[in-house]
Amino acid sequence: MTAIEDLKKIHVLQNMSESFLEQLIPHIETHNFNERDVIYEEGQKADRFFMLKRGKVLLEVEVSGLVIISLGSVKTGYLFGWSALIPDATYTTYAICSEPCEVLWISGREFLDILNRENNQAYIFMYNAFKILKGKLKRRTDQFLKVMSKHPDIQKLLGL
Repeated sequence: MTAIEDLKKIHVLQNMSESFLEQLIPHIETHNFNERDVIYEEGQKADRFFMLKRGKVLLEVEVSGLVIISLGSVKTGYLFGWSALIPDATYTTYAICSEPCEVLWISGREFLDILNRENNQAYIFMYNAFKILKGKLKRRTDQFLKVMSKHPDIQKLLGL
Protein backbone atom coordinates (compact mmCIF):
# COMPACT_ATOMS: atom_id res chain seq x y z
CA MET A 1 0.00 0.00 0.00
CA THR A 2 1.16 3.50 -0.81
CA ALA A 3 2.14 5.68 2.15
CA ILE A 4 1.50 9.38 2.62
CA GLU A 5 5.28 9.87 2.63
CA ASP A 6 5.40 8.47 -0.94
CA LEU A 7 2.77 10.97 -2.09
CA LYS A 8 4.55 13.89 -0.42
CA LYS A 9 7.54 13.17 -2.68
CA ILE A 10 5.41 13.89 -5.76
CA HIS A 11 6.08 17.57 -6.51
CA VAL A 12 2.54 18.61 -7.38
CA LEU A 13 1.19 16.97 -4.18
CA GLN A 14 3.75 18.42 -1.74
CA ASN A 15 1.52 21.24 -0.46
CA MET A 16 -1.61 19.13 -0.24
CA SER A 17 -3.25 18.35 3.11
CA GLU A 18 -2.73 14.97 4.75
CA SER A 19 -6.49 14.40 4.75
CA PHE A 20 -6.54 14.86 0.96
CA LEU A 21 -3.60 12.48 0.50
CA GLU A 22 -5.32 9.93 2.77
CA GLN A 23 -8.33 9.99 0.44
CA LEU A 24 -6.08 9.12 -2.51
CA ILE A 25 -4.31 6.17 -0.87
CA PRO A 26 -7.06 3.51 -1.20
CA HIS A 27 -7.32 4.25 -4.94
CA ILE A 28 -3.61 4.17 -5.81
CA GLU A 29 -1.92 1.11 -7.27
CA THR A 30 1.84 0.58 -7.40
CA HIS A 31 3.46 -1.13 -10.38
CA ASN A 32 7.05 -1.94 -11.29
CA PHE A 33 8.29 -1.77 -14.87
CA ASN A 34 11.51 -2.80 -16.56
CA GLU A 35 13.60 -0.76 -18.96
CA ARG A 36 11.80 -0.36 -22.35
CA ASP A 37 8.42 -1.40 -20.91
CA VAL A 38 5.52 0.57 -22.38
CA ILE A 39 3.23 2.02 -19.70
CA TYR A 40 0.68 3.32 -22.21
CA GLU A 41 0.43 3.89 -25.95
CA GLU A 42 -0.52 6.90 -28.02
CA GLY A 43 -4.23 6.69 -28.85
CA GLN A 44 -5.04 4.38 -25.94
CA LYS A 45 -8.00 5.39 -23.73
CA ALA A 46 -6.63 7.69 -21.03
CA ASP A 47 -8.06 6.27 -17.84
CA ARG A 48 -5.08 6.36 -15.45
CA PHE A 49 -3.11 9.27 -14.04
CA PHE A 50 0.51 8.38 -13.18
CA MET A 51 3.05 9.44 -10.56
CA LEU A 52 6.68 8.39 -10.98
CA LYS A 53 8.03 7.16 -7.65
CA ARG A 54 11.34 5.89 -9.05
CA GLY A 55 13.00 5.84 -12.47
CA LYS A 56 12.66 7.78 -15.71
CA VAL A 57 9.94 7.66 -18.37
CA LEU A 58 10.24 8.92 -21.95
CA LEU A 59 7.24 10.49 -23.67
CA GLU A 60 7.43 9.67 -27.38
CA VAL A 61 5.31 10.06 -30.51
CA GLU A 62 5.46 7.98 -33.66
CA VAL A 63 5.76 10.37 -36.59
CA SER A 64 5.88 7.54 -39.13
CA GLY A 65 6.53 3.82 -39.09
CA LEU A 66 10.25 4.60 -39.09
CA VAL A 67 10.49 7.80 -37.05
CA ILE A 68 9.85 8.17 -33.32
CA ILE A 69 10.42 11.50 -31.60
CA SER A 70 11.02 11.89 -27.88
CA LEU A 71 9.06 14.92 -26.66
CA GLY A 72 10.52 14.83 -23.18
CA SER A 73 11.10 12.77 -20.10
CA VAL A 74 9.49 12.40 -16.71
CA LYS A 75 11.77 12.30 -13.69
CA THR A 76 11.16 10.81 -10.27
CA GLY A 77 8.56 12.83 -8.37
CA TYR A 78 6.62 14.05 -11.40
CA LEU A 79 3.28 13.22 -13.00
CA PHE A 80 2.37 12.00 -16.47
CA GLY A 81 -0.73 10.82 -18.26
CA TRP A 82 -2.45 14.19 -17.78
CA SER A 83 -4.99 13.23 -20.47
CA ALA A 84 -6.68 11.00 -17.87
CA LEU A 85 -8.01 14.18 -16.24
CA ILE A 86 -10.08 14.93 -19.35
CA PRO A 87 -13.18 12.73 -19.74
CA ASP A 88 -13.13 10.43 -22.80
CA ALA A 89 -9.59 11.48 -23.79
CA THR A 90 -6.81 9.33 -25.20
CA TYR A 91 -3.09 9.48 -24.42
CA THR A 92 -1.22 11.68 -26.90
CA THR A 93 2.18 9.98 -26.50
CA TYR A 94 3.78 6.67 -25.69
CA ALA A 95 5.14 6.43 -22.13
CA ILE A 96 8.21 4.18 -22.17
CA CYS A 97 10.52 3.37 -19.26
CA SER A 98 14.12 4.31 -20.01
CA GLU A 99 15.21 2.46 -16.86
CA PRO A 100 13.48 0.31 -14.23
CA CYS A 101 10.57 2.30 -12.79
CA GLU A 102 8.19 2.23 -9.89
CA VAL A 103 4.94 3.93 -10.87
CA LEU A 104 1.91 4.90 -8.81
CA TRP A 105 -1.38 5.29 -10.62
CA ILE A 106 -4.93 6.28 -9.88
CA SER A 107 -8.04 6.30 -12.03
CA GLY A 108 -8.38 9.73 -13.62
CA ARG A 109 -12.11 9.67 -12.83
CA GLU A 110 -11.46 8.81 -9.17
CA PHE A 111 -8.83 11.55 -8.87
CA LEU A 112 -11.26 14.10 -10.33
CA ASP A 113 -14.04 12.94 -8.00
CA ILE A 114 -11.78 13.53 -5.00
CA LEU A 115 -10.77 16.97 -6.33
CA ASN A 116 -14.46 17.83 -6.83
CA ARG A 117 -15.15 17.05 -3.16
CA GLU A 118 -12.12 19.03 -1.98
CA ASN A 119 -12.37 22.48 -3.59
CA ASN A 120 -9.54 24.02 -1.56
CA GLN A 121 -7.22 21.14 -2.39
CA ALA A 122 -8.33 21.23 -6.03
CA TYR A 123 -7.21 24.85 -6.23
CA ILE A 124 -3.80 24.02 -4.75
CA PHE A 125 -3.41 21.05 -7.11
CA MET A 126 -4.36 23.11 -10.17
CA TYR A 127 -2.01 25.93 -9.18
CA ASN A 128 0.87 23.48 -8.71
CA ALA A 129 -0.01 21.71 -11.97
CA PHE A 130 -0.17 25.03 -13.82
CA LYS A 131 3.38 25.91 -12.73
CA ILE A 132 4.67 22.54 -13.97
CA LEU A 133 2.77 22.67 -17.26
CA LYS A 134 3.88 26.26 -17.89
CA GLY A 135 7.50 25.11 -17.62
CA LYS A 136 6.85 22.22 -20.01
CA LEU A 137 5.19 24.54 -22.52
CA LYS A 138 8.13 26.95 -22.38
CA ARG A 139 10.62 24.10 -22.95
CA ARG A 140 8.63 22.77 -25.91
CA THR A 141 8.28 26.25 -27.40
CA ASP A 142 12.02 26.85 -27.02
CA GLN A 143 12.74 23.47 -28.66
CA PHE A 144 10.38 24.26 -31.53
CA LEU A 145 11.91 27.69 -32.14
CA LYS A 146 15.43 26.25 -32.05
CA VAL A 147 14.53 23.60 -34.64
CA MET A 148 12.74 26.14 -36.82
CA SER A 149 15.67 28.56 -36.71
CA LYS A 150 17.94 25.81 -38.08
CA HIS A 151 15.59 24.91 -40.93
CA PRO A 152 17.21 25.96 -44.26
CA ASP A 153 14.05 27.60 -45.62
CA ILE A 154 13.55 29.62 -42.43
CA GLN A 155 17.22 30.66 -42.46
CA LYS A 156 16.75 31.99 -46.00
CA LEU A 157 13.69 33.97 -44.92
CA LEU A 158 15.61 35.44 -41.99
CA GLY A 159 18.65 36.21 -44.15
CA LEU A 160 20.95 33.92 -42.16
